[in-house]
Amino acid sequence: MPAPNEITVSQLNRLIGTPDCPEIVDICIAPDFAADPFLIPGSWRHPHTDLPGLAARLAGRPAVIVCQKGIKLSQGVTAWLQSEGLAAEYLSGGMYGWRDGADTLRIPAEAIPKTVEGATLWVTRHRPKIDRIACPWLIRRFVDRNARFLFVSPAEVAGVAGKFGATPLDVEDVFWSHRGETCTFDTILAEFHLQSEALMRLAEVVRGADTDRHDLHPAAAGLLAISVGLSRQYRNDQAQLEAGLALYDALYRWARDGFDEGHDWPATRGAEASAT
Repeated sequence: MPAPNEITVSQLNRLIGTPDCPEIVDICIAPDFAADPFLIPGSWRHPHTDLPGLAARLAGRPAVIVCQKGIKLSQGVTAWLQSEGLAAEYLSGGMYGWRDGADTLRIPAEAIPKTVEGATLWVTRHRPKIDRIACPWLIRRFVDRNARFLFVSPAEVAGVAGKFGATPLDVEDVFWSHRGETCTFDTILAEFHLQSEALMRLAEVVRGADTDRHDLHPAAAGLLAISVGLSRQYRNDQAQLEAGLALYDALYRWARDGFDEGHDWPATRGAEASAT
């Protein structure tokens, strides 16, 4: 029977990519992390020796604590956080269990851009529609939940990146952008090793909508229509981004759990047809 403060690999895997995912804190000691420098999607590192700092950083949010094997370090930190009144669980089996689990993803730590004041900082063109909403969603849900995005005029992206230490996104002649017939969403998936079936399915929709190739997936035209309508609703790009996150949360759940579901009316028509 699992311990009352334990979460399994499969349980955590179902939460990753959703807005209900807890904070995932990697407390592996430096030599262990150096030997296997990968992160669970959305996780961040913190030393197990700084428990007050960890509690302050969590700011009351629920957390899953991860060490190499899921034993003394993660269980001790979890118990300490619970003694402070925080909701905390440790990952059963630790990073070893996650690495060897079914359908789990791991991000190479070296792929994550440098942070600015504790979070990754990205800059892209203003008035986003498809890629420039889909990519921030992907980054916040799977790479850095605290990532910040700056929307500026196209001519100023490079200058803002240089002045503020931001990573340019979805503009020409930069690393994080379109490559050949793929879009920036595809680039992020590839560089962060986010190759799940659900994300690959969602990528087809994003690519089809963003590159005007609606033959790639039946949902591509619908995503374009919704994205254009969303952009007309908001003058403020940050407000549009927040609204767009909910859209992609729903699309991800469709891509993961509901892609083979249809809909008809009346509900009995399909059953009647199959009975004849």
